[in-house]
Amino acid sequence: MNIANFPWLTTIILFPIAASLLLPIIPDKEGKTVRWYSLVVGLIDFALIVYAFYTGYDFSNPDLQLVESYPWVPQLGLNWSVGADGLSMPLIILTGFITTLAILAAWPVTFKPKLFYFLILAMYGGQIAVFAVQDMLLFFLVWELELVPIYFLLSIWGGKRRQYAATKFILYTAGGSLFILLSALTMGFYGDTVTFDMRSLALKDFALNFQLALYAGFLIAYAVKLPIIPLHTWLPDAHGEATAPVHMLLAGILLKMGGYALVRMNAQMLPDAHAYFAPVLVVLGVVNIIYAALTSFAQRNLKRKIAYSSISHMGFVMIGIASFTDLGLSGAVLQMVSHGLIGASLFFLVGATYDRTHTLMLDEMGGVAKRMPKIFAMFTTCSMASLALPGMSGFVAELMVFVGFATSDAYSSTFKVIVVFLMAVGVILTPIYLLSMLREIFYGKENEELVSHQALIDAEPREVFIIACLLIPIIGIGFYPKLLTQMYDATTVQLTARLRDSVPTLAQQQEETLKVSLSAPQIGN
Repeated sequence: MNIANFPWLTTIILFPIAASLLLPIIPDKEGKTVRWYSLVVGLIDFALIVYAFYTGYDFSNPDLQLVESYPWVPQLGLNWSVGADGLSMPLIILTGFITTLAILAAWPVTFKPKLFYFLILAMYGGQIAVFAVQDMLLFFLVWELELVPIYFLLSIWGGKRRQYAATKFILYTAGGSLFILLSALTMGFYGDTVTFDMRSLALKDFALNFQLALYAGFLIAYAVKLPIIPLHTWLPDAHGEATAPVHMLLAGILLKMGGYALVRMNAQMLPDAHAYFAPVLVVLGVVNIIYAALTSFAQRNLKRKIAYSSISHMGFVMIGIASFTDLGLSGAVLQMVSHGLIGASLFFLVGATYDRTHTLMLDEMGGVAKRMPKIFAMFTTCSMASLALPGMSGFVAELMVFVGFATSDAYSSTFKVIVVFLMAVGVILTPIYLLSMLREIFYGKENEELVSHQALIDAEPREVFIIACLLIPIIGIGFYPKLLTQMYDATTVQLTARLRDSVPTLAQQQEETLKVSLSAPQIGN
């Protein structure tokens, strides 16, 4: 067998889905066998991801690699087409990493364990497919695939208001998905040839007004998933009712699907429209950062506080995408990966804290650091990462977005000063609400009623291992960002050059510079 021609991405996508179909026939009542089976499947698939990219991916190549294309439904022009470039490859690795840890985080699940792990494994393959598929109709199908597992994971294993949260999630995301389908069909049938291949669609000469309409449709769909205010309200409700492993999938992967699609569809395929919508993205990003940070500060429910913190951090992704600089776009991709790691760690620790205190209200906590020193240390470290402490991945990502936008020549100086100032305000608000959160949970006087009713047991080895696995890349990227940025720099530089050509003022400047260089006298003539 020729390893170079092996269908790596197809195998990585289908393996966990196929493995999930065997769960119902595994003889196991208490869930001990199925959880080990699921963990082994997750580890094997993650190992395949690492091996495929290590052996078959060239960091210096900005184009799609590991490309596979097979006719699926020729009558509809639907092909099974997958590939990976610098935009998708880091997120595929992140998906494998976070999902495998989420399976380990689900160890205490004893209610309907076969169904629970079936949904986790099915979503594993579906989320990787979102980042790998290169056909618009196929993208819509796999985008929809992950809605069903999340709905059931919320509605069956969630909290008291789980039905409300699950229904709100499905209505918001399914409603947004309609815009993906309509925009995809419109793009595919535009012009003389009918195609849904993303590379072919990117080469189509769409009229500007047509691009603007498509961009608006995609933006609505991805604004729900990112999420962008005001289409964000499903996320705090979903996080408020989810269990720890579902938290990790929501914060670590699901939000990144919106950011990835915004770059892949809106920026890469509709660059002329992106030049007009970019200031809108910047404004929306600033609103996300400030509004969500202030809302997080006001929350008394621990899960909702961290949920609004996630929304705030995703604002930096939008500003980086709209910066028209290599550094800004690189920072946006880095922020997606960084937040995936940090968000997953914080929400896992929220779940671990709730398992011991049986409360999410900050007013009912206090002084538990003495009884849970390991959880206190891990929670503090992950919170430092979230507030962008130097030496952590969040600091590097936000700094790159800051500098990238501040040095952009696509915006006026006044606009940049206002935006950078508001971004700085958001950065200042983050440590305020995170440090106050830590104080209310761990410092001060013990809540005697809480201590007398609950056994506040410290973190067990499994929990310490999960957080350690997340902190290693968080700190590693913080001290050596090239560890990650070298994976996608070639792709983001190429995309930024194309986006800058779409901005009229920048294109005119480049043309004038070229004329000057051609008319300058040559030495020796």
